Formats: sequence, C-alpha cells, structure tokens
Amino acid sequence: MRARLLTVAAAMWPLVAPVAAISADLTPVGLWQAIDDKTREPTGWFLISDHDGIYDGIIAKMFFKPGEDANVVCDQCSDDRHDHPWLGLEIIRGMKRAGLQYEDGTILDPRYGQVYNAMMTLSPDGQSLIVRGYLGIAFFGQNQYWTRLSDSAYSEIDPSYNPNRPTGAAARKPGAASKPQNAAHR
Repeated sequence: MRARLLTVAAAMWPLVAPVAAISADLTPVGLWQAIDDKTREPTGWFLISDHDGIYDGIIAKMFFKPGEDANVVCDQCSDDRHDHPWLGLEIIRGMKRAGLQYEDGTILDPRYGQVYNAMMTLSPDGQSLIVRGYLGIAFFGQNQYWTRLSDSAYSEIDPSYNPNRPTGAAARKPGAASKPQNAAHR
C-alpha cells in the first residue's frame, strides 16, 4: 500500500511542482486596479511594495467623477496621515506573507479616516487580489477585488511614485521627472 502511494505521489509531482514553484514566487508587489461594483469603472490604482517582507500599498492614481475635488486630503484621518493628499497616501500597512495570503495588516478608508484590520489573498495566477478590511474578525468584513495592471501602466502614474523610474544620473538629466514635495507623505 505504501509503495502504491509513493508511486502515485511520484507520478503526480511533475503536475504539482510547477504550480507550487510558481505560487511561491508570486507576490502582490505591483500595480493594481479597483473597479466600482455598480458602474464597472475604475476607482483607483494601488501600488503595493515589499519592505523586507512587510507589504504596504499607496494610492497611485485616482479616477474622479465630474465635479469631484482632485486635491482631496485625508482630513478625517486621526493618525500620521492626517491632512495628507490621497494621491500617494499609504492605505495598506504591515501585511505579512503566509503563502498566497497576506495578514496582520491594516487598511485605511481615507473617506472616513477609518483604519480596519486587513488581509489580502492573491490568486494562484497572481492576476487578482482580494483585499478584505474588517473589524475584529475577518468574517465581519468587506472584500474588494483588484486586478493586476500590466507593466505599461506604470507610465501612467505620477513619476514620484513609480518604482521603475530612473535613478541616479538618469533621473537628474534635464527634463527628467523630479520628486514632488508631497511624496514624503508616502
């Protein structure tokens, strides 16, 4: 019986190993888009970064309806993000990896200044991210479904938030984008 199990396991390994290897390399690092559930229009782009195994995310691009203020600040925030512009605002903090799940972090709703416990779940192909904010236990929360954007989308975000921007001498060439003063708020 044991020999049969080993034979079956050995036969299945070539099918399972590539998936395990691929998912081990996948992370949420990158540029993501959220879509409004009702209008199906984009609501924002979010840039997630890895800082020595801790994952954080900022608002990298916003989509406004006619008449909305593009210079909105987090006036309802009660922490270090108070009165910081939404663009570049760190809304995801402290996520730690557990396989394709990221936990023990927080997410900020800048409309109300409310900070929620948070977790993220990356799809096995790395193209979708479920971001869940909750109070107390994860059961009492709400999901947002984000879609990974292609590398070409980086050209559409503010250069001061773009991790692919030139550095060093290339960044200092005439006409190269410089970091605006509000970038310190990240």
